[in-house]
Amino acid sequence: MNIGKLREVDIRNLWKNEERDFSVWLAKEENIEYLNDILGLNLTDIRREEHVGSFECDIFAKDETSNTNVIIENQLEASNHDHLGKIITYASGLNANVVVWIVKKAREEHRSAIEWLNNNTNDDINFFLIELHAYCIGDSDPAPMFEVIEKPNEFIKNNKYSSINGLEKSLNRARTECLQFWTQFNEILESKGKPFNIRKASPHHWYNVAIGSSKSHIAIELVNSDKLIRIGLYMKDDYTFFDKLVDYKENIEKELELKLDWDRECSGLVSRIKYSLTGLDYDDHSNYDELINKTIDIAAKMQMVFKKYL
Repeated sequence: MNIGKLREVDIRNLWKNEERDFSVWLAKEENIEYLNDILGLNLTDIRREEHVGSFECDIFAKDETSNTNVIIENQLEASNHDHLGKIITYASGLNANVVVWIVKKAREEHRSAIEWLNNNTNDDINFFLIELHAYCIGDSDPAPMFEVIEKPNEFIKNNKYSSINGLEKSLNRARTECLQFWTQFNEILESKGKPFNIRKASPHHWYNVAIGSSKSHIAIELVNSDKLIRIGLYMKDDYTFFDKLVDYKENIEKELELKLDWDRECSGLVSRIKYSLTGLDYDDHSNYDELINKTIDIAAKMQMVFKKYL
């Protein structure tokens, strides 16, 4: 067997210009999907060169499952103060919750700056600093690789903001249990070959799975008070879609092999089609592997079935 060696390629040989070459390449669906896997997001509504005053943000997008704004600033050179200022300006001007700064090389002072921003802004704002590399093996085509240099540290953020006004400096019980559950959930999701995109583990009681619409998604919710996990389709401001699905209720439940709870007006303008899986207990984790596997299987099947009716 012949074993080749990785050879790094200068990314400027692949993309001469950030705006005309790299941003165009990154905005394509298959390449954004690669970045989605790195970030744990599901970016949609990709727009290039979004204006912020007299400046232009390289890429502006939406995270489908949370409906939050995401900006991406590309820099095919070493990080500098100018671009650090730009990402903050763009985040403010475009009301972004996620800021992604892609560079050829991250200088130490800018790594420290992104780490500081992640640890000292509220837990709704997240900064990623990513180095872009490219490699060949022998005479193969060059393959790009995103290397995450700095990313949000959820524990530090939530620990910090739980101590406001003299509250304890550690996560409360429910949030700690949620974080532990989703961490184990992601490990099992990875081992099952990622039937849907992994999202970062958080101390929140919900975990969203995209289905291809900014108005609806699969929501997985931990309801420890009722000892269950709720899995279902969440729709906001879209009774038309709900009513359309009702017409196919029998087919949908047959395909899922589940009896669902259909709630047209769950709260406000929100509709849900949900299934409750019993067995959750924050005081007993012994069944978590089995429970998580069932949850993932149901959510993946719901994603596949409901997507057909979009």
